[in-house]
Amino acid sequence: MKRLSTGIALSVLLSAPAVAGAQILVAGEGPVVYGHHHLNTTNMAAQKKFYVDTLGGVLEKFGSGDRRQEIVKFPNVLIFFHPMQAPTGGSIGSTVNHIGFSVPDLKPLVAKIKANGFKMITTESVAPNVKVTDDIAAASPTTNIAFALGPEDVKVEFVEIKTQKAPIQLHHIHFFGQMNAEMQAWYAKTFGAKMLPANPKAAFVEDQLPGVLLNFSPSPTPTVGTTGRAIDHIGFEVKNLEAFTKNLEAEGIKLDRPYTKVPQLGIAIAFIKDPWGTNIELTEGLVNVK
Repeated sequence: MKRLSTGIALSVLLSAPAVAGAQILVAGEGPVVYGHHHLNTTNMAAQKKFYVDTLGGVLEKFGSGDRRQEIVKFPNVLIFFHPMQAPTGGSIGSTVNHIGFSVPDLKPLVAKIKANGFKMITTESVAPNVKVTDDIAAASPTTNIAFALGPEDVKVEFVEIKTQKAPIQLHHIHFFGQMNAEMQAWYAKTFGAKMLPANPKAAFVEDQLPGVLLNFSPSPTPTVGTTGRAIDHIGFEVKNLEAFTKNLEAEGIKLDRPYTKVPQLGIAIAFIKDPWGTNIELTEGLVNVK
């Protein structure tokens, strides 16, 4: 997330800062909230080292029978995985360029990311005139940010919010596309997100849902859809999902998978794609994951 145009086996390490109360905390704040990231991976050990041991997510078992799986929980977002599914590419170059978390203090987190063997990419992720010191960028007088590459080349941004009480939580999803303003409008209309006023100093436009920002940057080069990439799809948690999908169809939006109940997971799901190829799962029931 460039602030200026000039601007989820390994045991959890005892030292990992477990995130208390990791769940979709804002579920009651709207009919649609953000729910989960779903990643393709061939290396679950690396995923757990990054999202649990390094970032402090909580590793849990989810579902039953042959659908039982490992997930990682953070406040306001769950991370699911397709194990043994090799991604066709990283997140960079796809419509979901990166995912973002916020933390109260970047310095110890950046140090831990590097100590655990993951690459910082802050300098190449911000505008040339933005000052970067020890892999932390001064994106504005009041905002510091940093970027890392997680397993399978998932780009992850960290935003410093000094007043934040949780050690880490969901902050944003950052989309790239050559029609970023149209993307902003589509997500606002489809999911009821609030379109935020454009900031002339920012390199992107924003929508807002409870607990998450949806950022949209203009991409200088064409992007590809997310299916098969390291971030295979993103997910929104929806109240009364069956009725929601009927409304989508009435608006001319094709369902790649119709409303389906999944008893082993205790949820209902459906799938759509945005007009630019972002694979989107709609769920009802993830709010019950504690």
